[in-house]
Amino acid sequence: MKEGNILNQTGTRIAYFSMEIGLNSDVPTYSGGLGVLAGDTLKACSDLRIPIVGMTMLYRQGYFYQKLDPKGQQSAEPYEWQPKRFLNLLPEKVSVDISGRSVFVQAWTYRVVGRDGFEVPVVFLDTEIPENDPEARFFCRTLYGGEDRYRLSQELILGVGGVRMLEKLGFNDLRRYHLNEGHSAFLTLELLKKNLVLDGPGAIEAVRQKCVFTTHTPVPAGHDKFDYSLVREVLGDYFPLEELKKLGGGERLNMTLLALNLSDYVNGVAKSHGEVSREMFPGYSIDAITNGVHTGTWACESFNRLFSEMIPGGMNDPFSLRYILSVPRERIQRAHQAAKKELIELVNRTTLAQMSEEVLTIGFARRATAYKRFTLIFSDLDRLISISRNIGRLQLVFSGKAHPEDREGQAMIKAVIETAKRIHPDIPVAYLENYDMELARIMVSGCDLWLNTPRKPKEASGSSGMKAALNGVPSLSILDGWWIEGCLEGITGWAIGSAQVENNEDAVDAASLYEKLERVIVPLYYSNQEGWVDVMRNSIALNGSFFNTHRMMQQYVLNAYMF
Repeated sequence: MKEGNILNQTGTRIAYFSMEIGLNSDVPTYSGGLGVLAGDTLKACSDLRIPIVGMTMLYRQGYFYQKLDPKGQQSAEPYEWQPKRFLNLLPEKVSVDISGRSVFVQAWTYRVVGRDGFEVPVVFLDTEIPENDPEARFFCRTLYGGEDRYRLSQELILGVGGVRMLEKLGFNDLRRYHLNEGHSAFLTLELLKKNLVLDGPGAIEAVRQKCVFTTHTPVPAGHDKFDYSLVREVLGDYFPLEELKKLGGGERLNMTLLALNLSDYVNGVAKSHGEVSREMFPGYSIDAITNGVHTGTWACESFNRLFSEMIPGGMNDPFSLRYILSVPRERIQRAHQAAKKELIELVNRTTLAQMSEEVLTIGFARRATAYKRFTLIFSDLDRLISISRNIGRLQLVFSGKAHPEDREGQAMIKAVIETAKRIHPDIPVAYLENYDMELARIMVSGCDLWLNTPRKPKEASGSSGMKAALNGVPSLSILDGWWIEGCLEGITGWAIGSAQVENNEDAVDAASLYEKLERVIVPLYYSNQEGWVDVMRNSIALNGSFFNTHRMMQQYVLNAYMF
């Protein structure tokens, strides 16, 4: 929401820092799950009247706009969007020293308005101003672009510039700084410098008492690390290097270690991810708060109407969605068919897949990278085609972007599109380009079954299946991340493989996937629609009512914010 530019500083006690925040498709300052979660978090805060302010970066070229040629080759184009159409520019500016010169930072704001009118401001930092040289202006051009120097400079702007901007804007009584992933860990150094009037240990403890850290990455390679030679060059004398090494690691600056050492409360984003994180960082106390999704954002129009009519207050109190169990099956089926019609019309309008609303539609959409295993379902094409011919017709809808430097991810997209040509018309397959929040809403509500095949234990949480469940779409998924908690076999969906298996084998997982489709899922869909709708209803009642950001934020308030 753009109206007005007055920030509500009064009573604000929490600052939420995230490298990306996804609020809607018109403001393309997010790449995927991390940013969308951040946006959903702040929306829940506005609904629950939690006194918080969001802090992020403004990317004038967004993440990137994905184009796919007929062969499936991805090209990355800059987004063409105008911040002034959606955000308000503030007059205040701060500066951050980067590589020996002052870089000036301005702020834009966006107001997230809750259901009863409570406002949560979101501040976007921007260096595209005349006072800066061309390199400095470029620091806020793209999300996750460039090499280490670019990323380090961005993270310095977010952490140090973010703290300074909040003070300049009048947020002077903040009780907690919430670091959503390690990208913003430099904010701890800025707070530490302000507490150096205390002795060393006293200053560190004072900062720790103010900081909350959520880690999202279950593999060591995913944590930002920078060579100290580069850190010295970019940070200059901002912070003593030997002291920084004590907090951020001796060999390279590890932003996760920096956040761990200067935060009093740390959590992973699912129960299993909390366990993985404690193994990765032994000696640290790491709790777990399982992610959720914002019900008001992700319930499609037809289910929103159904909830409003049959479960009054369901959007304000998502736990009450359990009452969907008393809603007649035909009402649920009708709401789903409206969502499915929207998806199939989009597919047929934008691709040559020629899909039908009567066919079991499987959805698969997420960031395209190797561990997500986009092509696992294509491991045995003869068997897949046999299922579609002999058990019940199948059609598949894919979407997702690969990072411009991720060659494996781009190759996966090509493989999906090449395979689609090989198995058409036995199984229609569509790949929808430029996956964003609007397309995600259509897909998670319009498919009949949501597929997820990550390689364990690389799925920290995942949230697309939560969005699907909210719309009555059950999952067929590897038991990793949130699905370990959300899967009740045959009740809320189905598991691929076993929870006891620590490392996936593609052939074993593919065999399990086909077995579930052939013997359970496809027969249920085509031969027992009442039974299928019962699974849909359970998905909403058991998973939609729990895996939401209202429950998640209530846990953060109790466990992390109110010490």
